[in-house]
Amino acid sequence: MNPAVSGALLLLLACMGAAQVRLPAQGIALAVVLALGLAGWARRWTRTPQQLLAFAVVLGLASSRCGMASVPRPQIGDPAQLIPVDGPAPVVQLTGRVRADAPVRDHRCRALLQVSRIDGVIRHGRSELTLEACEQPLLEGAWIEVRGPLTRPQPSAHPLLSDAFRRLAAQGCWSRLRTDAIRLLRQDATPLADARRRIARCFIEIAGEERGSLLAALVLGSAQVSLPESLRDGFRVAGLSHALAASGFHLSVLLGTTLVCTRRWPAPSRLGAGVAAMVLFLALAGAQASVVRAVLMGAAALLIRERGYRSRPLGVLLITLVVMLLVHPAWARSIGFQLSAAATAGLLISAAPIEQQLRSCCPSFVARLAPPLAVPVAALLWTLPLQLFHFGAVPLYALLSNLLAAPLLSPLTLASMLMALMVLLLPASITALLLPGLIWPVQQLAEVLIALVLWIRHWPWAQLLTGRMPSWLLLLLLPACLPWVLPALRRWRWRLAPFLLVVACVQAGLRLQDRWIHVEQWGRQWLLLRHRGRAALLATHGDALSCHQAGRLSHGMGHLRLDWVAVLDPVGTEQRACWSAITHTLQAEQQGRLPLVQGQRLQSDGLSLALADPHGRTLRVVVGPRIKVLRRSDLQSVRVPPRGADEGVHLQ
Repeated sequence: MNPAVSGALLLLLACMGAAQVRLPAQGIALAVVLALGLAGWARRWTRTPQQLLAFAVVLGLASSRCGMASVPRPQIGDPAQLIPVDGPAPVVQLTGRVRADAPVRDHRCRALLQVSRIDGVIRHGRSELTLEACEQPLLEGAWIEVRGPLTRPQPSAHPLLSDAFRRLAAQGCWSRLRTDAIRLLRQDATPLADARRRIARCFIEIAGEERGSLLAALVLGSAQVSLPESLRDGFRVAGLSHALAASGFHLSVLLGTTLVCTRRWPAPSRLGAGVAAMVLFLALAGAQASVVRAVLMGAAALLIRERGYRSRPLGVLLITLVVMLLVHPAWARSIGFQLSAAATAGLLISAAPIEQQLRSCCPSFVARLAPPLAVPVAALLWTLPLQLFHFGAVPLYALLSNLLAAPLLSPLTLASMLMALMVLLLPASITALLLPGLIWPVQQLAEVLIALVLWIRHWPWAQLLTGRMPSWLLLLLLPACLPWVLPALRRWRWRLAPFLLVVACVQAGLRLQDRWIHVEQWGRQWLLLRHRGRAALLATHGDALSCHQAGRLSHGMGHLRLDWVAVLDPVGTEQRACWSAITHTLQAEQQGRLPLVQGQRLQSDGLSLALADPHGRTLRVVVGPRIKVLRRSDLQSVRVPPRGADEGVHLQ
């Protein structure tokens, strides 16, 4: 590693660390780490005091830039400044432009507006619009006028639940408006959005919703295409989410094909064709972190290659990431950016050594598969800590699913891109005539891939739920993982192995401990009961939102299915399938009758629920040795009764 690469690594550490700092102690720890790294860098490369001071200033400026700008804040004139700290929400008339297409979901449209005026006064900022009883999607570029109460998004009551405040703040939005009617003023021309809609519409109309949306996602990325939830969930559980997210894989297919087709062209023409392919990819997929990273790295590698030099991929990656964070510091907190950077680093650093180890240590039939195996193994090893930290889940069959899906993904992606290009360039009449015949073999391949993904998704233990790992435990895991992904530290593998054991034991202890987790948000309440790795749930509402959040809460805590769920509210037929997916036993209120009657109880090992009084106003909950009596109205504790024998019928 030369001085430039190691210096870029220090700059990346400064930017990433400063963006995560929230407490003074964290800032001090980061300063100590950077000081030690700077001292090691100066000693390794024998730098003068002047050079060392200059680089220290650069590190400080980069840290300040990333630390101060990583958390966006409202600017002067933002709509959020009209919302009083206390008191009712003001009812305003807002005029704005829709920034991105808003599809209809659950009879509702949710769009991000670029605000132009509020009550006739010019305002600059963004606000999220929720349109109830939405019948058709809101299209990008539409200028609309709405009237309704302007409110602030509320932070999540629990880290595992949806956090509207954080989600909108990342988009530079600090206000929300809900209404049931809008007035369309005009529609701006949006050629890029029109191109995306045309590609997705043609694919879906001819190949069907599942296959067509999959082919569209291979071109545009899942962020630009509305995929069926079952398909998106299947790819996630199978460990193939990266196939749907526009990233370096898709660009490599497009750029590689372009360079092969233009290999006999003059160098300037070949370079122009490569740049045009990357610009088209960026325009269609959008300026997401993974797309920008792939395009910048591809552009650098292409320029270096065409000038006859040999590039250093790791140096290109580090410099690209540093430039991205200096321009857009908020990306440092983006899960997509972190996963993209970690996976790419794994491919560049660990894929080749892993391939060599597989060739030398494994039987001949495995050694033949070393090249296709090394790539997913390297990516999985480098992204494993992030998966445990952000999701608390690991797809157990990800290696096998990537190996089986690899022969399908490349031809599917290439064919989808060629057909998308045909949709954009040819007249609609010619496209309607040619596309059905051309897409038929492609949609058969797509059907095979979908069947493979859904098949793996239903395998036993397809997803290992560990529960989200605390940040302090992640700091213990990282040094233990480094020797397994960095060949230079191979001799430290078994010396640091006890750290892996400690992390596993601590995480298991956290998962097995008894806990009462009470969450209240959006007028709904959930009480998750945990005892020695088992869990049950009480919920005050039985609608789809309550079920969805209950699933997020239980999965984030490491529970694939709950022993039982008691819903103190009627559960409709449409929602019953959702609740049944997360629990073995569901008891819900029906026609005003409580889930339980006097003398009945829900019970599993160490967990039980029964009525504490004949009128059902209070509930008696047992978690291990602890007993609580809760008010049915708000699930709050009223008293702790003495331990006694329960009488009644067990509902398993």
